[in-house]
Amino acid sequence: MKGDTQAEQNGRSGGGSAAGDTQGGQNEPWGRGRAPFCSVGVSRTTGSVARAAFCSLGVSRTRRRGLADPVLFGESVTDGGIGGAGRDLFAGSVTDETERAHRPRKRRPNAPILAPMQPIDLRSDTVTKPTPEMRRAMAEAEVGDDVFGDDPTVIALEERAAELLGKEAGLFVASGTMGNLVAQMAHLARGQETIAGATAHLVMDEAAGHAVVVGASVRQLPERPDGTIDPAAVVAAFRDPTDLHEPPTGLVALENTHAHSMGQPLTPAYEATIAAIAHERGVPLHIDGARFFNAVVALGVRPSELAAPADSVTFCLSKGLACPVGSVVVGSRDFIARARRARKLLGGGMRQVGILAAAGLVALRDSPAGMIERLAEDHANARRLAEGLAELPGIRSPGGIAQPTDGPLDPDRVRTNFVIFRVERDRAAFLAALAERGVWMVPYPEEQIRAVTHYGIEAADIDRTILAVRDALAATARPATAATAGRGTPEAPPKG
Repeated sequence: MKGDTQAEQNGRSGGGSAAGDTQGGQNEPWGRGRAPFCSVGVSRTTGSVARAAFCSLGVSRTRRRGLADPVLFGESVTDGGIGGAGRDLFAGSVTDETERAHRPRKRRPNAPILAPMQPIDLRSDTVTKPTPEMRRAMAEAEVGDDVFGDDPTVIALEERAAELLGKEAGLFVASGTMGNLVAQMAHLARGQETIAGATAHLVMDEAAGHAVVVGASVRQLPERPDGTIDPAAVVAAFRDPTDLHEPPTGLVALENTHAHSMGQPLTPAYEATIAAIAHERGVPLHIDGARFFNAVVALGVRPSELAAPADSVTFCLSKGLACPVGSVVVGSRDFIARARRARKLLGGGMRQVGILAAAGLVALRDSPAGMIERLAEDHANARRLAEGLAELPGIRSPGGIAQPTDGPLDPDRVRTNFVIFRVERDRAAFLAALAERGVWMVPYPEEQIRAVTHYGIEAADIDRTILAVRDALAATARPATAATAGRGTPEAPPKG
């Protein structure tokens, strides 16, 4: 268009990146710094990094560096902000024709005010917001100094967690990673080794803390599609304690639920089998139960039953239970005493932290007042999403241990709140197109894509997600070749 800059022409044609855009790549949920839109006809900005998502048809976005749309908000965007004093950003910067097109319009009487539409965030269950009851409890929490051991709300949370899981004591920590670290430090001497699954969070996603902080190696074993490790492989993985060349085995760790197998829950019977192997050799069993209560609900067992085989368990409050911060480690009193010292070493000693622990007490209440039983809703929504995705051409099996068979996505693989799949598209382009339609997911290993349901995601959001995926698949479809054009030949999956 006459009067437009080259960057603006590139933005309309899809080529190049506008000035000020971040180079997001596949890890940016908004895709190259652009905001998601839930409808067509909305022009992209060419100079704004901070952007909101709007559900609107035919609304032109601002140029330059405005953070809000003057059409949507009925205000003039100036250097001083919306409605603030300063030079009008549009004055003298564009042609008269374009200036008139971007001039704030008067809203018709009784016309609806367009509000920002929240994106559907399926990146993780860590994005949950605390419930209103949690916020009230946090505001009113009785606090002390937890390092001195006299914060009554923290004490109540630790006692409640230990009671639920049938252990002697508990320890409130800042994160699941910290929970795994203090557990390893309490169980292991430097130079010892942990036996764990090759795709476990402890191995893949904790910045090698087992080596850097704990001073231990990990003997990695392949997991099976049900999230388990072959017990025979666990037996064979124990080191010879008489061989000076080998690190002594000091711990066995399991992940429950198991993320990379699409959130499969491990049963109490399987945990008991692995615990027996470990205990026969004088080694403890630790369970990384970041989503421990998802496994409890999926299996229909009591928390104490699922925790019983383990010497220590850590579970996250800040995932499906919707608390803003924190995890809890449980075990024997002696173990927790060692873990508390390890927490201090890691800089995890917090003071009036009862403000955070109060949310955990709400989450662990007996249902329906708590947040445990409602996890079944997340599981149902994940299954609903998988069933909808499975019907869309271009969605395929995630492969690997998430679904070993190729072909369509199998909804029966969804046992908890994880949905993992692949697309017959360029993955980064698909995720960017999906983000533009107001739905956020994340890339996962082996060209997979992960979606996680959680508190705040309703059935209607799942239905909207399925429609957005359908549209994103259409927008990123590969053009037909001369050999396939007009023949209705299905698109071949990418190699590898």
